[in-house]
Amino acid sequence: MSDFNLGLVGVGKIVRDQHLPAIATIPHCQLVATADPYAALPDVPGYQDLGAMLDAHPEINAVAICTPTHLRYSQARAALLRGKHVLLEKPPGATLSEVESLMLLAAEQGVSLFAAWHSRFAPGVAQAKQWLSERQVQRVEVEWKEDVRVWHPGQAWIWQPGGMGVFDPGINALSIVTAILPQPFFLRQAQLWVPTNCQTPIAAELSFTDPYGVEIEAAFDFRQTGPQTWDIRVDTDNGHLSLTQGGRRLLINDELIVDEEEREYAGLYNHFVELVASGRSDVDVAPLRQVADAFLYGYREATDAFVE
Repeated sequence: MSDFNLGLVGVGKIVRDQHLPAIATIPHCQLVATADPYAALPDVPGYQDLGAMLDAHPEINAVAICTPTHLRYSQARAALLRGKHVLLEKPPGATLSEVESLMLLAAEQGVSLFAAWHSRFAPGVAQAKQWLSERQVQRVEVEWKEDVRVWHPGQAWIWQPGGMGVFDPGINALSIVTAILPQPFFLRQAQLWVPTNCQTPIAAELSFTDPYGVEIEAAFDFRQTGPQTWDIRVDTDNGHLSLTQGGRRLLINDELIVDEEEREYAGLYNHFVELVASGRSDVDVAPLRQVADAFLYGYREATDAFVE
């Protein structure tokens, strides 16, 4: 295939930890430049903003938007209007309306738009989805708990409107569950614990159901210390499965089926390249819709102020 010339918008922790190592493994993918007013990469041309980057490098044909959520719509729109293919880090926008607007614009421009739910590319997810497609789900339990000080040090934006709080990792769990379950599901009730000095929750408990009355329970917490927990368990009419360590390990009826190293972002970028090559988009808003429903329908309870 022809060269895939990529520009990165935002050079924060997720880019350094995940995007850069993944990009280095993708054949024909060339990181051309970055756009970030506060950070840059050694040996890669850096610019203050997206427009300056694209002006200087017309050969860029795709951009990955990795900035805080409230900035993504305007940046993605500008890139789409210039005929660039766009990858949106999760979540793809601050609101559902923003994402739907970008979907329409990408179609009008004839370019690819990819809402990059990276957890769907965890090693055990595809096999879990296939196994569940042939069974009747009876109950689902999700436990997604991690230490915000480890994963988001100094990132005050996560506590502001649009930052999502504990739903920043929690949406990863929801991206997996919405992908692997054979039926859609919807929120019945939610409890959100919000620190007194924050606008977004530090913990949440959610209860969902599907059209057949299946119970889906989820517990998210940003206050976990020590070992981190990213587990999903599904009971069916013919056995049970567990996705643990964020989907890296898959057990079916307690037999270990998949146990592989995490490589989500490599799979994500391979998929982006394939979308562009085939002229397709992939924008699933189901995980974001579940989070929006939790903010709309959840009961908020004040909890201790968060101190970094």
